[in-house]
Amino acid sequence: MHTTPDRAGRETAPGTVSDLDISKMRTIRTIPYGRILSVGLIVLAAFGIVRAFAMGDINWAITWQYMFWPTIMMGLFNTIWMSIVCMAIGVVIGLMCAIARDSVNPVLRGASIFYTWFFRGAPLILQLLIWFNLALVFPRLSLFGLFEARTVEVITPVTAAILGFGLNAGAYASEIIRAGLLGVDRGQFEAAKAIGMTGATALRRIVLPQAMRTVLPPLGNEFISMIKMTSLASIIGFSDLLRSVQNLYFVNTRVIELLMVATVWYLVVVTILSIFQQMLERRFGRGFVRRAQR
Repeated sequence: MHTTPDRAGRETAPGTVSDLDISKMRTIRTIPYGRILSVGLIVLAAFGIVRAFAMGDINWAITWQYMFWPTIMMGLFNTIWMSIVCMAIGVVIGLMCAIARDSVNPVLRGASIFYTWFFRGAPLILQLLIWFNLALVFPRLSLFGLFEARTVEVITPVTAAILGFGLNAGAYASEIIRAGLLGVDRGQFEAAKAIGMTGATALRRIVLPQAMRTVLPPLGNEFISMIKMTSLASIIGFSDLLRSVQNLYFVNTRVIELLMVATVWYLVVVTILSIFQQMLERRFGRGFVRRAQR
């Protein structure tokens, strides 16, 4: 059989792989039928939904008329500040519980476990109702004899909402923060103590900054969920965005139009928060990204 030398001087038989001229080969692209079909179905479904709402019995002029209505703007403001305050309370409580969970003190560890178990186990709407109706159990509240007042005057809808949302957020935040702390190598903490740092200083300057990269995404999702969960406070009389919308459509009976107003504002707020969350994640993940690229 006749053989031909290849580029390295070795003899090969005609028709083998080394005898082929790769530069003359052309690439054949396969048609992604599945991708084309999925895109077509998504576009078709989106077109159908938009057309249904556009052609449906919705007076969009009324929707835009109430978009910046003063009552709705006040409800939107209440939703935002309530979410910020409750999430801040939740993060503080969550951080303390996450630290106590790893404490050598069995009382602190047990209290942290019980707190997380209780407030994660009871439904949020049930917690709101219990706080709001606390006067049925304790008609008067007293603080070591220094302060005393009727419970109905202290536990207002605002107070009940802050207690309900804040304590519930703290239970979830504690597990998120604890997972972030566990993700930091134990040697980082030991090295910080070896150079003379106290436990609190090492936690603040070494461990927490590294844990933030892991903690921020789920905490951001919790905050976005908090924005939407504040609508539950309408059952105890708190004037959030949804409650403000309901008060209006109870009067003018334009239910769908005003619900569309609430939908638009919720989407706007969530979109802004999502962008801000991505900026924070990039900020705390810069060093990690550079190390990964190397």
